[in-house]
This record gives sequence, structure tokens and C-alpha cells, in this order.
Amino acid sequence: MYQALNATSKTLRDYLRTQILADTFLNAPTSPWNMRSMVVTLNTPTEMVDNSQEGLSLWLYRVVRDPERLNDPPRRVSAVTMRPPPLPLRLHYLITPITSRDNAGDPETEQYVLGKVLQLLHSKSTLSGADLRDEFVGSDVELRIRLETLNVDEITRLWDALEGSYQLCVSYEVSLVNIDSALEPETFTPVEVVLPEFGLITS
Repeated sequence: MYQALNATSKTLRDYLRTQILADTFLNAPTSPWNMRSMVVTLNTPTEMVDNSQEGLSLWLYRVVRDPERLNDPPRRVSAVTMRPPPLPLRLHYLITPITSRDNAGDPETEQYVLGKVLQLLHSKSTLSGADLRDEFVGSDVELRIRLETLNVDEITRLWDALEGSYQLCVSYEVSLVNIDSALEPETFTPVEVVLPEFGLITS
């Protein structure tokens, strides 16, 4: 399915959103007249700042082909039908906590939010079954989530592309995400008779 990218993003977003909204500290009132309004969005960190949003930016910034699955054979879908192999992908997300000064946001709050994300994705590094959203619902998809290290040059290039000031952030890789081929399954004639004499090897 070509909707796999969007379904992956929504699955990850909804899992983090549910857990963050359930956190009594992150959603506690900052004063008797002011409540936090944490959101988890697929927007870039810059877009969140421009929209005066507070919460978490879950931005898909890189999509790469999985090198270990490039030579996967066609998949058999029936006794006489083979489906071309899917395109195997690894998705890379920049996860950035954004806080608002109007909502008592500060570096401490950013670290609380990021710490919560690290805890959640360390404790549950595979999303499947009831966690899945959109086109993945009811499927056997398993999304594996891995914290990855970005060096200074990689981080700098990302924030240069965003045209914004650097924010505390981490990067996660999600795999494997398959994009199904648009080609129709190929039908073939199964082997009905085995003639062993034609395969006999003699010395």
C-alpha cells in the first residue's frame, strides 16, 4: 500500500499523544487560570513555533530504502500467483519538544517532554496490533523503533534546512515500512509432472 508512510506517522503520533496527554505533570495547570495544551503534530518544529503550539513535533525528514531487503523474491499469494516484492523503507523522524513562554514553557519543560518520549519508546520499541492506525488496522504490520545518533554536522544541516534556531531534539528510525508494488500479480503455470531422469547427475 502506498499509504504506508502516512499510516506509520499516524501510528507513532497517536501512541505518543495518548501517553503524553495521560501524564499528570505534562498536563497539569501552570496556574489556576492557565492550563497546558500539549499537542503532538506531524508539523516541523518551525511550523509549531509559528503557530504558537506547545508539545511535540514528530517530523518525517528522511526516507531511505532498506539495503538488506533489496533482493527479496516475489511473494506467493496463491498456488498460481506471485506478487512483486514491496519497496522496503526505513523512516527517520526528528522529534522535538516545543514549549511556549506564554504557557510557562522553559528548558526544564522541554527536557521533561523529551524524557517522556525517550521512556515511552524505550519501554515499547515495537508498535503492532491495536497500536496501528489507518491502513495498518487489522494487519500484521510490526513497526520497530530505534533511537539513532546524529552527529553535529547532520543536526546542523537539518536545522539549516528548517531555517530555524536549534532546539533540543532526537532522531528515531522506524522500520520496516513496505510500499507495495503497483504491478499486478503474475500468474504462472505450476509444475504438474516431475521427470527425475532429466535432473540426474552422473560422474
